[in-house]
Amino acid sequence: MKSTPISLIAGVVALAAVTGFAALTVPGDDDVAEAKASARLPVERSSLLCPAPSMSEVAETTYTSFTPAGKGGGEAGAAELEPALPLPADEDAPADKGDEKDDADKGDEKGDADKGKAADGKPVISLKDAGKPATADTAETDAPALVGTATGRLAPGWTAQQTTTAAAGGARGLLGVSCTAPDTDFWFSGASTGKTRQDYVHLTNPDDTAAVADIELFGAEGPLESAVGEGVTVPARSSVPMLISTLTSEAAENVTVHVTTRSGRVGAVVGAAEDKVGSDWLAASADPAATQILPGIPADATSVRLVAFAPGEADADVKIHVLGKNGPLAPAGNATLHIKSQMTASVDLKDVTRGEPGSIRLSPADGSTTPVIAALRVVRGSGAGQEVAFIPATGPVGERASVADNRAKGSVLSLTAPGETAKVKVTASAGSKGGEATVKTYTVKGGTTVDVEPEVPAGLKGGYALTVETESGGPVHAARTLTMAEGGVDMFTVQTLPDDGGTVEVPGVEQDLSVLDD
Repeated sequence: MKSTPISLIAGVVALAAVTGFAALTVPGDDDVAEAKASARLPVERSSLLCPAPSMSEVAETTYTSFTPAGKGGGEAGAAELEPALPLPADEDAPADKGDEKDDADKGDEKGDADKGKAADGKPVISLKDAGKPATADTAETDAPALVGTATGRLAPGWTAQQTTTAAAGGARGLLGVSCTAPDTDFWFSGASTGKTRQDYVHLTNPDDTAAVADIELFGAEGPLESAVGEGVTVPARSSVPMLISTLTSEAAENVTVHVTTRSGRVGAVVGAAEDKVGSDWLAASADPAATQILPGIPADATSVRLVAFAPGEADADVKIHVLGKNGPLAPAGNATLHIKSQMTASVDLKDVTRGEPGSIRLSPADGSTTPVIAALRVVRGSGAGQEVAFIPATGPVGERASVADNRAKGSVLSLTAPGETAKVKVTASAGSKGGEATVKTYTVKGGTTVDVEPEVPAGLKGGYALTVETESGGPVHAARTLTMAEGGVDMFTVQTLPDDGGTVEVPGVEQDLSVLDD
C-alpha cells in the first residue's frame, strides 16, 4: 500500500530538512534534481579539555582561547571553558596529592572555594570574536581542569592553550599544552616510572555520564603489570590524575602509555616532571603509522632522546633521518632503530641537530607498513640550567592549524616539508588586548626544516595566536617553541600544529522517493 500524497510530501520535506541538500520534487517532473557532490563544510560544534595545571605554590597559569577568522558560518555561537566539577569526597585526593595538603584547614578552605566556583557554572575564559584571542590567568595551586565547548562561527578551528610558569621547586619549568579534544584512544611514548620522574596521566570527562578508562603501560621488555590501571572511573564533567608509577611495581626509564575507554570518552595528557631537569606536558602521539614526523627540535638542544613503540603484532625497523635546513641526514651510528612488537625502544641522539633547527622523520627500513608511534624528549641547557620539553609525532598542518599562546618575544615557528617543497601562509592574529594581524608566506624546500620568528602583530598588546595554512606543494608539519627566561633558565615548551579539523566532509545526497514506500 502506498502512502497518501500528504504523508508523502511531509516525508520528503523531513528528508530535505535533515540532509540540507535534498530538493523537493514530485514524481513525473522533468527537472529532477541531480545528486550533489560531497563538500567540506565548517563544523558547528567543538569540544576541548584542559588538564589541571601545576600544583606548585609559585606557579602562574595563562589560558588562551582562539578561533581563526574567515572559515566559520552559521550563527554567532560561543566558546567557553568552565571548571570541571570537583570529584566526590572519596575520590578527591589521590594518594599522590596527599602530601601537598599538610595544612588541613587551609586545604579545606581552598577546596570549598573551588567547589563553589565549579558549581556556579561561570566560565574561566569566554571567547567573543574569531580572529582575536581571549586570555585569563590564575595563580591558584589547585586550579581545576577545564571543560569547554564552542558553537556556531567560533567552532571551526577553535583551539586553546594552557601555559604554566613554575619558577622553582621540583616541578620547575614552562609547561605548555594545547587543550585536547575528547576521544576514546590515546598513545603516549616518552613517559616514565623511573625514580627521577613524577609522571601523571590526566583523564578529563566532558560528558554528563561517567566514563570508564583503561591505562596500559609498556616498557622495554613488554607490557608492565598494572591491575590498578584497569577500569578507572572518571566521573561526569570531572578530571582524574593518576600517578603512573603507582600503576605498576616496575620501574622503567622509558614507558609507552595507552589510554582507551570502555565507555564514554575522555581527554588525556601526561604531565611529566624530572628531578633537576624540569617539567612539561607530553601530548598524545599521532595515530600509529608506518611513517612519523616529529617537528621542531630547537637548534640549541643539548640532548634529544627518541622513544618509539610498535603496537601491532609485528616488529618494526625504521630509518631515522634528521630533516635540517639543508636536507635529510642520517645520524651517525643511529641510522636505524629496531622496535620489537609491544615493546618500547629508545635511542639517545644527543645534540643531533648540532646548532641547526631540525625535525625527525621515521620511515620503514624494510618497505613494510608496520605502524609505530613516537615522541622526543628534548633538553636545552646544562647543569642547573637544564629544561625539558616533549615533541610527539604529529600529523600535517593540512588545510589549517593554529597555536594559541604567543608572546611579543620567545616564539619560534618550525616548518618541515618531509616530501615535496611547499608554500604556507602564516597569520599572526590581532593581540588579545590590541594590535593588527599580520600575514607572511614561507616556502619550505622538500626534506628540510625552517625556523622562523613570526612577524609580531603591529601595535601588539597582550598575546596573539599563530595560524598556518598550506597553500601549495606537499604536506607541511609544524611546531611552535615558546621560550621564557626565568631565574637564569631559558624555560621552554613545544606544541605541534596538526590540522585543526575545522571542516568536515558532508556526502552528497540524491533524491530517492522509493524509501517512502511502505
